[in-house]
Amino acid sequence: MKKILLPFLLLLVLILGACSEKENESQSAEAEKDTETITYESETGPVEVPKDPQRIIALTNGPNVLALEGNIVGIDEWTNANPLFEDKLKDAEIVTEDNLEKVLELEPDLIIAGSHMKNIDKLSEIAPTVVYTWGKLDYLEQQVEIGKLLNKEKEATDWVADFQERTAAAGEKIRAKIGEDATVSVIESGNKEFYVFGDNYARGTEILYQGMGLKMPAKVEELALESGVYTFSSEVLPDFAGDYVIFSKNPDVDNSFTETELWKNIPAVKNGQVFEINTKASTYSDPITLETLLMYYEESFLGN
Repeated sequence: MKKILLPFLLLLVLILGACSEKENESQSAEAEKDTETITYESETGPVEVPKDPQRIIALTNGPNVLALEGNIVGIDEWTNANPLFEDKLKDAEIVTEDNLEKVLELEPDLIIAGSHMKNIDKLSEIAPTVVYTWGKLDYLEQQVEIGKLLNKEKEATDWVADFQERTAAAGEKIRAKIGEDATVSVIESGNKEFYVFGDNYARGTEILYQGMGLKMPAKVEELALESGVYTFSSEVLPDFAGDYVIFSKNPDVDNSFTETELWKNIPAVKNGQVFEINTKASTYSDPITLETLLMYYEESFLGN
């Protein structure tokens, strides 16, 4: 009888051990699954998002995601048309919040949208969706928030601290060269109008005025600082030109005004103190754009 029972008991022990091991594996897998998401505190409340998202649709803030090497599979048309991001978006498809079928087809695991957009609830049914309200955060806070969302907060905060330090240092050198009271204006061409910008409307305005501490002309401060942008006609163009002019040139509009005497007689133009940027590559305030403009402004003002 003992000879019969012994193998049976041994088999029972092995079966129980295997069951226990399988249960432990199941518990471990479940615990690992629980850690595959993080809770992101968005402006609309907590959202469970992937810890390491692999397929992101960025209907807004795409450049901020690219700066943290996020993998974007769907992008808005404006970011896609920006020459700075051409290489990084070669495999991404243009998508909008209206084309839910396309969004579904791309199988996103994270969607980033603007709070003003339609179909937010329907997007949330496809994948975890986080919304941002444009202008609610400043350009540096926005990058940190995207860092939190992508579980890369340290990378984002380290960049912010380093960028602030470098822009301040560049500002000191530039002011020492051009004078503390020298003014800089950022002017953009339109089809029949012009725009001048305050200190938080992209085109590098955050760098020039906030980071470097350069001054804007009194009229620009009066009309564009609070609103962010002011529209005016060509006749008063000289009134908004500072000692230095950053000319945001839109390649899609008629820029023949640069051949007129009105333009040529502006002191900044006469003195060779107009620095030209491409509007299409300058309408964001993400790290990629900012780093590009910082380098350009340093070279332009300091002659490096």
